[in-house]
Amino acid sequence: MKIIDLIQGAETPFVSFEFFPPKERDAWPAFFRVVEKLRAAHPLFVSVTYGAGGGTQANTLDIVSALKRDYGLEPMAHLTCVKADKAVISEFMDGLVAADVGNVLALRGDPPQGDAEFVPADEEFRHASDLVAFLSRRWPEACLGVAAYPEKHPRAASLEEDMGYLKLKLAAGGDFAVSQLFFDNALYFDFTAKARRMGIEAPILPGVLPVMSLPGLKRILALCGASVPAEFMEALEQAHEKGGAAAVSRLGVDFAKRQAKELLEKGAPGVHLYSLNKAEACLEIVDHLGL
Repeated sequence: MKIIDLIQGAETPFVSFEFFPPKERDAWPAFFRVVEKLRAAHPLFVSVTYGAGGGTQANTLDIVSALKRDYGLEPMAHLTCVKADKAVISEFMDGLVAADVGNVLALRGDPPQGDAEFVPADEEFRHASDLVAFLSRRWPEACLGVAAYPEKHPRAASLEEDMGYLKLKLAAGGDFAVSQLFFDNALYFDFTAKARRMGIEAPILPGVLPVMSLPGLKRILALCGASVPAEFMEALEQAHEKGGAAAVSRLGVDFAKRQAKELLEKGAPGVHLYSLNKAEACLEIVDHLGL
């Protein structure tokens, strides 16, 4: 089923999850145990990413197929422009169609590890909007999600410019947007208000990251350019120094619980949790939300 139809048909706030598939297949049993636990939260949908450079793209295809076939979940596969041309994209999409997976998150993607800049393998796919337009033409029955950046994409000159790109992606065939992670809810609500004034009517789902470790957070921030409120970062630093990863995780999950609850109370249609494949943390957040 198309995720946009699920979003528009949802009568109450919902949760969705993002999974990161393990590179090694011998880690898959543990991964699917996480999936089994999180299935109990009845997510509206789940998304499956892959590493910078597309290193686990084949895993993504196999995993979304299993999520649909074996777990009864509605999956969305990430697809990027990295190392992509028409043949690569078409093979991946044909695999999704064969697996009855009709939802794709279309992204430009991060440069491969070791590369400072994104260099397209095919000049036809320089931007996410190029990928969206191609998918929309070739697979018009697919439901296409796109990324939104409440603090702008790191490469964009301004937030206004970046919002113009969001509008372009949606006009090219995108059905809804999922936001990059953020830690100040005012950023999300200001962003969505500006989007509506620009004539963007598509749903924009807020992405929430439960912080599980300080080094992990800093790696993610270096990639996406998101900011952390000074008070929260100071608390994380102190927790890391005094109690290590366990203390940071406790603080991070508690913050995510409050953040997600406020988002729903103030009108967000749902919350997309960047799960980090941590079932217990996500289930604690969902339980707190009463979903």
